[in-house]
Amino acid sequence: MKREEILEFCGRWLPAWEGNKPDDLIEFYSDDALYIDPANKKGLKGRDRIFAYFKKLLSANPSWKWEAIQVFPTDLGFVAKWKATIPIGAETITEYGMDIVEIERGKIARNEVYFDLSQILEALRKP
Repeated sequence: MKREEILEFCGRWLPAWEGNKPDDLIEFYSDDALYIDPANKKGLKGRDRIFAYFKKLLSANPSWKWEAIQVFPTDLGFVAKWKATIPIGAETITEYGMDIVEIERGKIARNEVYFDLSQILEALRKP
């Protein structure tokens, strides 16, 4: 993908992570996609399993915001460095991370998400 295509894709994909819209988000993923994040290190394979996870994740985080900071084209898609603003109780956490995204036939076939969960887990433990 070219940088302009990646930015356009991220301009549609990242907002789908916001506002508890799992139906919109899952449309970016292929039927046999693989999704990996810090909570699912072995990965979730297939749209049905990913969708079930997205429903829970997005409903628990309806007010978070995502922003692409940098994108890097790869042979199979791109790597995106991002910033997330995550309200947790009275706090707002700012987290930076990256996604490795592979695209096949216009859909995400593989999405690996990497970031440090410690700040989020600490905020969740607070009364």
